[in-house]
Amino acid sequence: MSPSTTSERPHTDEMVVVHRVFRRQSALLPRLVRAVPDGETGSATEIATHVAEHMTGPHHHTVEDETIWPLLRERAADEEPVARMEEQHARIDRSLAAVTDRVPGWRRTADREAGEELAPAREEHRSALLEHPDDEERLVLPLVADHPTVAEWDAVGRRGPETVPRNKLTLVLGALLEDATPQEPGCFLGRDPLVGRLVWKTTGRRRYAASCRVRRAPLNGGTGR
Repeated sequence: MSPSTTSERPHTDEMVVVHRVFRRQSALLPRLVRAVPDGETGSATEIATHVAEHMTGPHHHTVEDETIWPLLRERAADEEPVARMEEQHARIDRSLAAVTDRVPGWRRTADREAGEELAPAREEHRSALLEHPDDEERLVLPLVADHPTVAEWDAVGRRGPETVPRNKLTLVLGALLEDATPQEPGCFLGRDPLVGRLVWKTTGRRRYAASCRVRRAPLNGGTGR
């Protein structure tokens, strides 16, 4: 059962958990790029794949553009917060493009200079990405609590997982649960059918931990394998 169905107001804490993932990953990825040894293309390929997956994460703002913002423009008296969100989405898109342009060159060579060119682009993306969830939680989530119905908000929540490839669901779920409080896993596992929950508990958790060891290995001076 979704938490929203137990209340007459939308349960917005799920968005805070999603934002937590973006904050963690946006801090981690520039460090990983800088930690890859010069010329170590194997590690660069692994990190570049991780970067590419992170690049698809903020697709959730497309869902917001198509569902939440029109609804708030129609029902909320103050349109300024929505305009601010749309402006920030545009900045995030520009920063994503800058990172995407630089990743292939660094991935091919793991050249230190190419990494130094990529890392500042990642930092700019991080700056854009951190400003947005802070403002969204402060300005927009209170509006969401008042305006969409529970059913409308839950429909928005279902759109996100539908955009994730099935072979990436374990990694996405692991990222959401990595820093979760004891109460938060139910927000996401509760939506999965029994088979999905069993897969997570029996193999998914271990797969995510193994993936983290490999991808974060450059920070520890190893390959993680």
